[in-house]
Amino acid sequence: MPAAARLDDTLAALADPHRRRVVELLRERPRRAGELAEGAGLTAAAMSRHLRTLRRAGLVEETSPDFDARVRVYQLRPEPMVHLLRWLEETERMWSEQLSAFKAHVERAD
Repeated sequence: MPAAARLDDTLAALADPHRRRVVELLRERPRRAGELAEGAGLTAAAMSRHLRTLRRAGLVEETSPDFDARVRVYQLRPEPMVHLLRWLEETERMWSEQLSAFKAHVERAD
């Protein structure tokens, strides 16, 4: 998948406040879906839809502990956030260069 499409998926997934809350909860530690639903104040069905979106965007991954394959534990995947951070850094660098050039232009005009 092209980098732009991955970034689009990441931003679309993070556009929802409930999904951002899930990411905040998973920053602390991996959790079961029920814990995430409780922490985000959502029903199990609503949490399932949000987790599906986050999985499709590659932001979270689902694992099962060895002792019980029925249990699903979710954790963050770092790669999408690394790509987002790189994009933000490049965007910030571009704006800094533009503002520096504008400042230099204004100072020459005086």
